Amino acid sequence: MPASALEVVLLNRQRRRRIDGARLRRVLRGAARALRVSGEVALVFAGDRTLHRLNRTYRGKDKPTDVLSFPGPGGPEGLGDIVISVETAHRNARAVGRALPRELDVLALHGFLHVLGYDHEADDGTMDRLERRLRRELLGCA
Repeated sequence: MPASALEVVLLNRQRRRRIDGARLRRVLRGAARALRVSGEVALVFAGDRTLHRLNRTYRGKDKPTDVLSFPGPGGPEGLGDIVISVETAHRNARAVGRALPRELDVLALHGFLHVLGYDHEADDGTMDRLERRLRRELLGCA
């Protein structure tokens, strides 16, 4: 696999909203090129019940969330999994006046940075700055 080649495995576990897999693959592959990383990532779309259960189990938070990331071993063995609640993403998008596909782009990018080891809750702003830069470059938004 060439440097910065990213395989994106898409799993849609919800049926309420249409998911544009090609668009999301482009976003994540663009981020991988910009960051010079390669490997495989799973991008899973689910509902609030699934994200609520995962959030409670892995973070001790008894509520649904928009995106969770689970880093893997890295490289061809898998960079990790990104799980997005399409229901929460839809509510968030409406609240900020953003289209759902753009919100999914933003969440996938955010989750991808977490899979790579970035942590906005523990760093000095590095992840936030990088995420803003990638959003400008790849999505045309801040």
